This record gives sequence, C-alpha cells and structure tokens, in this order.
Amino acid sequence: MKKVLVIEDDPEIVHLLEIHLKDLGCEVLSAGQGDHGLRMAVNENPDLIILDVMLPEMDGIEVCQKIRAQQIKSPIMMLTAKSEEIDKVLGLEVGADDYLTKPFSVREFIARVKAIFRRQKMETQEQPINGHNKAMLFDTLSIDVDMRKVTLEGQRVELSPKEFELLVLLSSNPGKSYDRTKLLNLIWGYDFKGYEHTVNSHINRLRSKIEPDMGNPKFILTTWGVGYKFNEEL
Repeated sequence: MKKVLVIEDDPEIVHLLEIHLKDLGCEVLSAGQGDHGLRMAVNENPDLIILDVMLPEMDGIEVCQKIRAQQIKSPIMMLTAKSEEIDKVLGLEVGADDYLTKPFSVREFIARVKAIFRRQKMETQEQPINGHNKAMLFDTLSIDVDMRKVTLEGQRVELSPKEFELLVLLSSNPGKSYDRTKLLNLIWGYDFKGYEHTVNSHINRLRSKIEPDMGNPKFILTTWGVGYKFNEEL
C-alpha cells in the first residue's frame, strides 16, 4: 500500500484528495501546517508528498526545500495558485517533481499520481536502465543504477530523484550533448516549456554534490550554446 502525505490547509481539498487516493488503495496522512507537514515527511517516509504552496507557519516552497535538505527522496507534487507562475518555477527549482495548478480536475490529479507511481515501480524493478545493470565507474565516481546508489571517493552521495535521473541519463551517454528543453522533457516527463532554467538549477545542485571543483567541472560539462554532457574522457 502506498503512503501519501497531503500537506494542505484547506480541509475540503484534503477531503477530496483523501477520497480519491483511498480509491487508488493509498494510505493517506495529512497536515494542515507547513512545519507539521515537514515533521511528518521526515518521520513517515511517504511514497508521495502532495504539498500546497500557500501554507501557514511555513510555506510550501520552504517545506520543499527543507524536505530535500533532509535527503528525503519522496516524489513531491506541488499545488499552486493559477496566477502564481513564480511558485511553479521555485517549486521545481527547490526539488519538486511535479505540480498541479488550482483549480484542477480530479481526473488530471489521478493521472499525475498514477504516473508518479508507475515511475516508482519502473525504478524498483530489476530492469537495467539504459542498458546498465551494474555500477558504472568514472574515475572516483561510482553510479549503481539498480541500487540507486552514488558514491564519490568511496563516500555515499545523497541525490534527489531528479538529480539521480539526470546523472544516470548523462553518464549513460558520455559525450552526448543534451539541450535544456530535451533534458526537461526526458527527466520531468511532461512538457514544461518555459522552465528550462529549472534544468540549470538541478545541474548546479548535482555538480555541487559530485564535482571536486565547481569552477572546473570534471564529470558534467557545459556544451556552450547547447546544454550539458557527461565527460567522455573518463
């Protein structure tokens, strides 16, 4: 049974989401305040977090940021107001995996949740990703796709789901350059046209975790005028 944490202060929305999530066979937990939701995210290890942007005590952007800072890898779907375009951008940049704009249809909500669960299932199946079923080793960087484990100089590196997916895609195709739009579509799974800078934010965070020298990247290189590639000379 999937465990879903809903962090939302509108009881009517919570009730609506709870009904349909339970129809999908999910266990539903809820929190009406950002700080409470953060504590539950840390303690309950949910399979999915549905997070409203406008929350009392601590807003959804800050909650998302703190969840990722705690190395919690649960997928996060943010709920944003229709007029708050900046919330979508910030949400994606601080580590959200998807977003829905209020008001949203129940059908679209269910479709998004099912898509997230399908991706989780694919990730946990014993199927090689991009033809790799063993650890890939690039100098001091080891990437075990099946175990979703990354180590640098023997030390475990904690990555968010999107950071890990970016790393696997690039490292599975050394030397191949990807523009930001392509990476956005391949990794996020939806057409986020206009949010290409989100890729930059994730690449920067990924580099901060695996690059010995951010000013002179060793693993993830910038292809000027195009996008990014993994160093084919390692």
